[in-house]
Amino acid sequence: MVTRYTVSPHGGRRAHPDITSALRAAAARGRPALIEIAPGRYEEALTVRGEVQLVATGGPGSVVVGRPQGGVLDASGQVRVHGLTLIGGDADVVGCHGGTLTLERTEVRAQGGAAVHAGPHTSVILRDSVIAHGRTVFTGGTGLVERCRFTDAADNAIAVLAGARVSVRGSRIEGSRIHGLRVSGAHAEVTGCEVTGTGRSALMADARALLTVTDCAITAVHAEGVMFIEQSRGSVTGTRVTDARHGIAAASGADPVVRDCVLADCRDTGINVQTEARGRFEDCQVLNSGNIAVFSTDGGAPEAHGCRITGGNVGIAVAGGARGRFTRIVVEDLTNSALRVWDGARGVFEDIRVERCPTGLDTRGDAGTTADLADTTFRDFRLPAVTAAGQSRVTLRRVTAERGTVGFGVTEEAQLFVYDCQVRTVSSGGVGGMGNGRLLARNLSVTGSEGVGVSGKDSAYLDVEQSDFTDCAVAGAVFCEGASGRFADCSVNGTEGRAVVHNGHVDLHALRTSLPVVRKAAPAAPAPTVVHHYDGPVFHAEVHGAQFAWNNETVTQNQQQTEGDDPAR
Repeated sequence: MVTRYTVSPHGGRRAHPDITSALRAAAARGRPALIEIAPGRYEEALTVRGEVQLVATGGPGSVVVGRPQGGVLDASGQVRVHGLTLIGGDADVVGCHGGTLTLERTEVRAQGGAAVHAGPHTSVILRDSVIAHGRTVFTGGTGLVERCRFTDAADNAIAVLAGARVSVRGSRIEGSRIHGLRVSGAHAEVTGCEVTGTGRSALMADARALLTVTDCAITAVHAEGVMFIEQSRGSVTGTRVTDARHGIAAASGADPVVRDCVLADCRDTGINVQTEARGRFEDCQVLNSGNIAVFSTDGGAPEAHGCRITGGNVGIAVAGGARGRFTRIVVEDLTNSALRVWDGARGVFEDIRVERCPTGLDTRGDAGTTADLADTTFRDFRLPAVTAAGQSRVTLRRVTAERGTVGFGVTEEAQLFVYDCQVRTVSSGGVGGMGNGRLLARNLSVTGSEGVGVSGKDSAYLDVEQSDFTDCAVAGAVFCEGASGRFADCSVNGTEGRAVVHNGHVDLHALRTSLPVVRKAAPAAPAPTVVHHYDGPVFHAEVHGAQFAWNNETVTQNQQQTEGDDPAR
């Protein structure tokens, strides 16, 4: 049976003048206690042991318990606090060192130190409460936070540490100087929460933590919306991140699973994976990223499936020795490349649709830079749909480029391999090679080019076989300058232009066409260089075997005499 105690600073029948005296009376009887506290301000430090309830009779906020310095509530047992305002500084305002503690409709204000500290092997519940200025720390215990508001924490609003397991539901975290929630070597679930205005990552998982985020809204944070590092795991589902520097990021071996999320108006990247991190991203939208929508760098290796990228600068970029596999991706309305693979990275792309971007794919870097595209369509591009540069290697299989300038191009010392691809309705050309680039094309189809079907210049090498060129206004194929290669078992069809214009350095074999083949004359050799020497000797007859030097301060002459020569001559 619960014993009831009354506390009133104004006195009264059987009323205690302060909370401490009521707690002493309850402890002396050793029975469950209900302490009802009248409105007022109480400058006390409460030590609560056993099964005790502290209730503000005047409703939430009517009872203020506080001190300028030190803690206010030290709980151990089964303690419930309802409707109080607890204010302290330079220490843990509320500490639970054993048993369970429940704070309901309670406000905790910390001038320094932690607002609430749940120690090892404890269970703390915060419900419909406000935590201001200080952090809430769970160390090795369990916790449940429901419908609470955390405001202006001096560091992390919520810290889940050292194996603790905490669920945060339906709460709002705003204005934290560091993280909204940090889970380190522990387990946290965050569901239906709002996080805004944090100085660093809104939600952070480190030291092999497990973080699960569901149906949350994260806005206006200075760093990442959600960050996984140091081999942490977890998932993010149905969450929207707006106006973060990076939407969702993984680093140093982390491996999250992200599904059905929206990452909007991120100032740098929407998805950022680096330093040997992985991650699987499914059915997400990345909208209007300031720099790159999906970025894998420095050894990162993400996978993305069924995502949509709309607006912003670059769509997907893989760089710095990273990897990435991307399938069923839609990329549209960017101001730069839809896909980019640079600097020793490897990107694998399947079932990609790119529309209204200046260029589809650009690659550059050393020979370890590779991109493989399959079952991909590029539409409405202003630059080449695919450009391979540097020493990179690009393989296209069943790729279509239509309504643009140039379909596919290779330059510098790059290599481009084209299998079963189509280029339609382009203004300049289907496929082109320049520099020292190398192109290999099999079963290529170019239709409706206002320029040429395939072209080579500089010292490019083009090997084109079993391909078809239809209605190319200028020519099916053009080889000029020092370009060379093979053009074998191909057909050129149409009513205008020429079949092939070449320089004599291309092997034409089994060409099927009714259009003319034209070999352009090699350019005339340049005139020999004539060097005029003035102030030198003048000769009036032929001179043979002579050597001359002038404008020298010192001249050494050597003469070799062979047998039979007359030295006097």
